[in-house]
Amino acid sequence: MKISKRFSVTASLASLALLLSGCVQTKNGKPYGFVYDYLAVPGQHVMDWLANIFGGSYGWAIIILTVIVRMVLLPVMVKQMRGATVQQEKMSMVRPQMQEIQKRQKAAKTKEEQAAISQEMMTLYRNNGISMTGGIGCLPLLIQMPIFAALYAAIRYSPELSKAVFMNIPLGKSSWILAILAFLSYLLQGYLSMLGMPDDQKKQMRYTLLMSPVMILFFTMSSPAGLGLYFFVGGLFACLQTLIINFYRPRIRREIKEEMEKMPKPAPVTPAKPVAPKQVKAQVTKTHKQNRNRNAGKQQHHRRS
Repeated sequence: MKISKRFSVTASLASLALLLSGCVQTKNGKPYGFVYDYLAVPGQHVMDWLANIFGGSYGWAIIILTVIVRMVLLPVMVKQMRGATVQQEKMSMVRPQMQEIQKRQKAAKTKEEQAAISQEMMTLYRNNGISMTGGIGCLPLLIQMPIFAALYAAIRYSPELSKAVFMNIPLGKSSWILAILAFLSYLLQGYLSMLGMPDDQKKQMRYTLLMSPVMILFFTMSSPAGLGLYFFVGGLFACLQTLIINFYRPRIRREIKEEMEKMPKPAPVTPAKPVAPKQVKAQVTKTHKQNRNRNAGKQQHHRRS
């Protein structure tokens, strides 16, 4: 849970863009192929339709498309962010127990004892309903991927979109202004997500929360400005989602506290004591004597018979 999910989402989108850039083939200067036919062309039609509604502005068409996508995803995103917040609060409340278990795990001298303490940690997680994934799934990413892919292909291969201008910014060329705005929007979202978070978790999350805005900055600086506009508006919606979760965080914390107080604390798992070498030797000697006596008895029995 220390790895930021936002970083993995951004990395996936950037990787998808790089993949798409190599999937479209050209012949006599004209693009063709599966990506172009089933993503770029439909994306162009949607952009043309939205642009006609807003006076031929492809910039507003990208903004409206981003708003529609984010509004559809808003309930899912808020639900998942709430699940992640629940996991954070649970982790914070069981941290003293976790630290005590970790100390005993470091002090363990045998593999049996280490395994027993690891089992105790898993029991602590299971009894308190803590998930190793942090309560976040991949559904929002899966929904965004085809939309982002269509937008990327449409901007790159549509003559109208590549030549469009919005607020004096050519949408078909890279724009450092939109790159910085996208960076700042996700940086603000990362800052808002740490409000109300325990200090120990803030220290762990600062680096990973910074990675996503930095990656978006470098990606949008080398991509068409239309994608920078998409990320900028998406970052503003991410801030809205975070504010909604922050508003409910005190209530979530109270509910988790009441739930955790009812949870029984797992009893420490006592590993089996290792047998001393002298005891092992005595046991082996005793076993040998018993086997020798048993064999001698069998031989006497055979002689009599």
